[in-house]
Amino acid sequence: MAMTEALGERRTVTVPAGTIEYRERGSGPPIVFVHGVVVNGDLWRNVAPELADSYRCIVPDVPLGGHSLPLREDADLTLPGVANIVADFIDALDLSDVTLVANDTGGAVAQAVAAYRPERLGRLVLTSCDAFDHFPPRAIAYLKSTAFAPGGMWLAAQSMRLKAVQRLPIAFGWATLDPIEPRIMESYVTPVRTNRGVRRDFSRFMRAVHKRYTHEAASRLPGFDRPALVAWADDDKFFPREDGERLAQILPDARFEIVPRSRTFIPEDNPKALLGLLRNFLGAKEVAQ
Repeated sequence: MAMTEALGERRTVTVPAGTIEYRERGSGPPIVFVHGVVVNGDLWRNVAPELADSYRCIVPDVPLGGHSLPLREDADLTLPGVANIVADFIDALDLSDVTLVANDTGGAVAQAVAAYRPERLGRLVLTSCDAFDHFPPRAIAYLKSTAFAPGGMWLAAQSMRLKAVQRLPIAFGWATLDPIEPRIMESYVTPVRTNRGVRRDFSRFMRAVHKRYTHEAASRLPGFDRPALVAWADDDKFFPREDGERLAQILPDARFEIVPRSRTFIPEDNPKALLGLLRNFLGAKEVAQ
């Protein structure tokens, strides 16, 4: 699971789909951070701790390939199913007025939470993420067929041992401007490489990936009338800026921002700029209240 101790104490909570590991730090209004595929809560290691002086920062390992505890074999791992897992996680912690902050595939999950189970949400923050026709993005669409091939996901996972493979566009190469630090990369890729249950979960998710889910969620976002921030990387190679602008247009109370010097993994590339946007966004809501 996420190894960064600055994210807080390691905890677990049980939801209908299984056991979710998370780290938590701080007190105050809750912020839940959602990552994408084949990463974990370490993605937020330079963001969440910086907000913990004023907020309760909760960083779950969402079951998308970078998690350590496999789910129940019958868990629903479609996009709506994973959104339910995140919503059930929020329910299990009895959180209210949550700010949901998401990146990459986690952004598609967050859109589905806002679309179908928004009751406990107070704000939504989407950073560069899957949306509309880009679920999955073209560069990693091969993972869907890989997930159907016998032994395919095992082979793909084993290749992640190699730094040269990690920096390919079909892996992490287009996700960040600079290579991810080795210890964090190990945190990201070790579970799917070494744990059969995690590979099963990730394969089931990838087999179910389809743009109809992102379009269905987006069609319901006009009903999410709470404050939203859409922050897009200025050098995103996976997700076009137009998708971010479109999300900001269909959300009734949203603003759109560009994050400089960043690709898709904004929390990796430019956490300082993202923190500035988050503090401004969260502060504006508190002033309004």
